[in-house]
Amino acid sequence: MEDPKICLPLDELRKLRKPLRNVNIELKESLTYLERIALWITERIGTMGFFFIIFVWTIFWLSWNTFAPVKLRFDPLPAFVLWLFISNMIQILLMPLIMVGQNLQGRHAEKRANADYEVNIQSEREIETILQHLENLNEKLEKIHQLLEDQK
Repeated sequence: MEDPKICLPLDELRKLRKPLRNVNIELKESLTYLERIALWITERIGTMGFFFIIFVWTIFWLSWNTFAPVKLRFDPLPAFVLWLFISNMIQILLMPLIMVGQNLQGRHAEKRANADYEVNIQSEREIETILQHLENLNEKLEKIHQLLEDQK
């Protein structure tokens, strides 16, 4: 027995089809200004380029304040208090901001996954309908073939 939800006439199947939507555009339009800033920062900070900037800055800072003439040093040994303060401020400010950006990226991934799921369900329904139609055609062809064989 056929499942009425699966084997539908093509016009009914077309009526069930939802309009295509671009979740990338939907998300982009739903973001607030602050969310856009958080995403922008998250996308830039999570790169090797940003890592190298921080790495070079740290090497320069520590080298300068270790090997430069004592009168030219601005953050003397052994504490490097200013470097520690600035590094900690960068971390303290960027950690929650990156988390906000990652939450927004997660929301985007969830919307994409839901859209993919809807497309997959629709595709499965259409494939099942096509397969059912092919089976029906095959049965009819077999009957025609049998009739032709019987007439011989």
